[in-house]
Amino acid sequence: MSMLLKAAPMEQAKQARQWSPYVDNGGSVLGVAGKDFVVLAGDTRMSYGYSIASRNVTKIVKLTDQCVLASAGMQSERHTLHKVLKAKAIMFENTHQKQMSTKSMSQCLGNTLYYKRFFPYYTFNVLAGLDEKGVGAVYGYDAIGSFERVPYVCTGSGSALATSILDNQVLFKTQPQNKRDLSLEETVNLVKDVFTCISERDIYTGDNAEIFVITKDGIKKEVFKLRAD
Repeated sequence: MSMLLKAAPMEQAKQARQWSPYVDNGGSVLGVAGKDFVVLAGDTRMSYGYSIASRNVTKIVKLTDQCVLASAGMQSERHTLHKVLKAKAIMFENTHQKQMSTKSMSQCLGNTLYYKRFFPYYTFNVLAGLDEKGVGAVYGYDAIGSFERVPYVCTGSGSALATSILDNQVLFKTQPQNKRDLSLEETVNLVKDVFTCISERDIYTGDNAEIFVITKDGIKKEVFKLRAD
């Protein structure tokens, strides 16, 4: 009597092959708005899996004298997006003989991301600057251009670690009786503390934090040392 051997379901099924054009190179960026200033920061580590590809790659680009963009995510996509927005800012200035306002730049970024909605830029963006009244403005974005103005925002691989600290120390959500406006010095120190906490627990954030302070006097940059392991 012959025996018929049936193949197991796993043997019959074809092995699924997956490929993605995107790579998350990690890192964290955040912005905090004040009454007459805004602080934007991002780390300089670029990761690939569990390897550190570089320790000195900026995630931030200056678009105008009062507007700066920070992006976490895929390094090549970030570089392309920053180059496109910088070109649009320069073309606007050449055409209108003035720099684009922060509000206009926020809409320009939203339009740029929405234009690529079917093959989005793999970036997580925070735009910061001063509005027409000189008040600090921070905008948070999703991948396809939806955005809103917020008091603070953090995105990237360490966002979950930072958001609870900012909830407590900027909006005082867990201690409303102590709510007050932070000074510029307090905000910068808070940003340093946040990145120190992130780098202790997120392997994709580290090495250095670039901190940009935007006021009516211009943009100042500070580099703050983080963990390098």
